Amino acid sequence: MDRIVRAWVDGWVVSRGAAPPVVEPWGCTIDMGMDGHVARHVLGATGDDVEETVVRKVAGAVTGAGVWLKVFRDPAVVGDWLGEGWWIDPEPGCLMTLPLTTLPTTTPADEPPVPDGYRRRTWSRGGLVRTMIAAPDGSWAARGQLAPTGATAVVDQVATSPAHQRKGLGTLVMHTLQRAATEQGAETCVLAGTPAGKGLYESLGWTVSAPLTSARFTGHGTP
Repeated sequence: MDRIVRAWVDGWVVSRGAAPPVVEPWGCTIDMGMDGHVARHVLGATGDDVEETVVRKVAGAVTGAGVWLKVFRDPAVVGDWLGEGWWIDPEPGCLMTLPLTTLPTTTPADEPPVPDGYRRRTWSRGGLVRTMIAAPDGSWAARGQLAPTGATAVVDQVATSPAHQRKGLGTLVMHTLQRAATEQGAETCVLAGTPAGKGLYESLGWTVSAPLTSARFTGHGTP
């Protein structure tokens, strides 16, 4: 399995409270046990190393609705390999990394300031580091979390409320999590990004390692 993919899997299961991954010849299977997200199959190869025969075999063995497939190749290619009953996320994602060892050492004083009236709180529980920003009226404005797993740490569930975008909150969340990763001894950060967040991550030094296709088996061809 590609080392960045494995690093993402190891951190993602911690972040989401999923079952430990079961290693397969083609990657791994992660049990979630949720309605609409029973399990996910993550292929271990990336880019041109992803083989059509392998994708077809893994996808073809899925019979239950709510099973996800994660393939690190362009959806325009992968989509033609999936049979009937697969819904493909119309917003293709990407696997991204940030080498922390090349970044200058920072302290909380070096981070962007919290906008006037907003409140940030960061805490650690169960191995996770979480940070949230509340709006002046107390409502949710932004959040994110980090799952350190040794030399790598996975950034996950970063989001900003539409009502509070373009205020630098996403940048503040990322700086907070990146500093926490460094403090935990991680050398590299990994995340699976969306098109909406890709620009922010790239502005902070993250680079794309591979495209990401997310597909869910519906059993009847509709989402």
